[in-house]
Amino acid sequence: MNASTQLPATGAGPAGTEAVAPVLTGAPAPSAAEHGAGDAAPAAQPLRADCIADSAGGLTFDITAPQGTRPVWSAALVLRPRGDGDSAAHEELRLPLGPNGSGRLRAVLPSTVALPEGRWNVYADLGDGRDPQRLLPGDNDLRPLVDRRPLAGIGRLGVRIPYTTRSGSLALRSWLRGPHAEAADIVVDAGGTTVTGRLYGAVLGPGARAEARLRGGAAEADEVAPVVTVPLTGDGCEFTFTLPYVPLAERWEGGDARWDLWLRAAEGAEPVRIGRLLDDVPEKKAVFVHPALPVGCSAGQLRIGPYYTLDNDLTIRVTDDGPDSTGC
Repeated sequence: MNASTQLPATGAGPAGTEAVAPVLTGAPAPSAAEHGAGDAAPAAQPLRADCIADSAGGLTFDITAPQGTRPVWSAALVLRPRGDGDSAAHEELRLPLGPNGSGRLRAVLPSTVALPEGRWNVYADLGDGRDPQRLLPGDNDLRPLVDRRPLAGIGRLGVRIPYTTRSGSLALRSWLRGPHAEAADIVVDAGGTTVTGRLYGAVLGPGARAEARLRGGAAEADEVAPVVTVPLTGDGCEFTFTLPYVPLAERWEGGDARWDLWLRAAEGAEPVRIGRLLDDVPEKKAVFVHPALPVGCSAGQLRIGPYYTLDNDLTIRVTDDGPDSTGC
């Protein structure tokens, strides 16, 4: 389906101040050629957008448009998923773009709009017959996202963080999870990793536990990947657990072994990936760095420690600590 989602106008208020329901409107705006603009149309001037976050997870985009720009009713801020394939080419979200009262153009992405998890390029369609153009990042005010603490009973957690791509354009990283296990404090010592966090969309019950699952550990489709489980301590939505390193070292078979961390709120509950989403850092991997400590064993020495993946999920890495290490 070649369709776009168009949101009704939200006015010039702050992001996330009113509930908005998506409405399907069909294909994206026509190109310049379809409007008959021809080759005489001048080149589009680069546009820059400032982003303002609110504590509910909404974003407001203020764009400085070229002098003399007269936005029409069809003007929109366009979000398109990054990546290859048909979905990236045919799915987009269109947000109404109109004057903000101070000579700029404004679009609002409310927290009530469910933006699918992934990375999104940001464009401006001024309704002048040109193809939507990529936006450059301006000033970001993301202070409300720092140490954001939604209500624990929230059914589905939405997180959006603007960032700059390698090419210098504006993009968004979006997460949409429910339930969600948010990692907070992480303490690393030679015996293991201790994680303290908060569970959203569920509460702890009998049989609650953390699970470390070996990534790629199932060689065949009908096999189950190795799992190391540890009990949780905590009450309600707050949790703490310590994952010892010895069981991971004993299962090491060479190379880099990655153990992804999950949480089960109760016996029989579906597992929830543990990650860190509630701040203003779009990619934690290079920012929140934890040590990989040496762990000795009869056949050599390993290094084991936690890290955040490119999706900001928490994982434990096990690797050898030298050419003489052959495993435990």
